[in-house]
Amino acid sequence: MNSSSTVSAELGLRLVVPQQTIVPLMASLFYSREDPYAIRIAFHVGLDEPVEWIFARDLLARGIEGREGLGDVQVWPSAGTEGGEPGSVLNLELSSPFGQAHFEAPVKDVADFLRKTYQIVVAGEESDHVNVEAELTDLLRQAS
Repeated sequence: MNSSSTVSAELGLRLVVPQQTIVPLMASLFYSREDPYAIRIAFHVGLDEPVEWIFARDLLARGIEGREGLGDVQVWPSAGTEGGEPGSVLNLELSSPFGQAHFEAPVKDVADFLRKTYQIVVAGEESDHVNVEAELTDLLRQAS
């Protein structure tokens, strides 16, 4: 296991807009042992603060192999080669009440980031890093 409790990476994305126009932009990926199920992605879109989304690490990992996600976040690889391997582009589609965005990212860069997250928290061992009692206390405090 990696002695660090966090990992981050800068990722070059392409925003796909209507009429197949491509807009390049940067995003930052974050992972922390403190929230072992989640990946945070911050899109740097020219505002004072980046636009952030949080979604499951498993969703991103499974999306490299095939289409995943049912709601606000969907991930899938580009069409594969004749050998059946996933393509080199990972599609990431985000939906909110304010709109929808489709991004393309290099599969290799995302896979490299995920590999580093699994060095911090091994797949299937996420619950070992969650303090359920503290989480429940925090939820109850917020509810009152």
